[in-house]
Amino acid sequence: MDTKQFAEVTEIAGQKISVEQLERMCNRYYWARQFIEGRDVVEAGCGAGQGLGYLALHARSVVAGDISEEVLERAKSTYGDTLELKVFDAASMPWPDGSFDAVLLFEAIYYLPDVDAFFREVNRVLRPGGYLLLVTANKDLYDFVQSPFSVAYYGVRELAELARLHGLSPEFWGFVDVDRISVRQRILRPLKSVASRLGLIPKTMGGKELLKKLFFGSLVDMPASILDVSIDYVEPTRLQADQADKKYKVIYCAARSSGSVSQAAR
Repeated sequence: MDTKQFAEVTEIAGQKISVEQLERMCNRYYWARQFIEGRDVVEAGCGAGQGLGYLALHARSVVAGDISEEVLERAKSTYGDTLELKVFDAASMPWPDGSFDAVLLFEAIYYLPDVDAFFREVNRVLRPGGYLLLVTANKDLYDFVQSPFSVAYYGVRELAELARLHGLSPEFWGFVDVDRISVRQRILRPLKSVASRLGLIPKTMGGKELLKKLFFGSLVDMPASILDVSIDYVEPTRLQADQADKKYKVIYCAARSSGSVSQAAR
């Protein structure tokens, strides 16, 4: 696998993003707080690490990494030696069995070449009663656009099947209601759908920035850490498992391992 390609699709500090992108990024970490408070956490596929400082404020311990050394260098430049950051494959984590109370994989599951191997690895490193926290773009929207380097996307039904197959109990939430997005976005959704089907969606960061300006309007700078911005938390909406969702742009999944977390693990 050419891991350098991920630098082409990973937003880093200083690049232009939409306000909605910023809200989506912040909200997934705010949502995760309830599952990681006072616990030992690993974030796989952490990218440039914008959420790691927030996790470190609330978890007992945080380690993280990414398969792309080039991307991970951005996180290291932000946090220095304050966090343990390693280059690793999400399906082969460099920690002993039962090391964590929570495993996070945000907006990255669709890049995994072997998703079953990842779930097996999650079961290995999770303690009983721990959580796998997943956040992913909703492939079941009609105007969904996939990343150029993605392998496979998973909606609510597929994630529920995967989690249960690997002995996890999943719950789901949706974020960013498509019925409440801006008028500009609602008007342009059909055009976006056509452009996606015809392969006209830009693949470079420069092209994506132009598309963001068209679709969202004004843009803001991507922060190095979400601690550098002030974004209100929006409680996501509960979703039914086993039903394809057609209403929310983002799917949250908390999949719990069997057993209970001992007091010693907390």
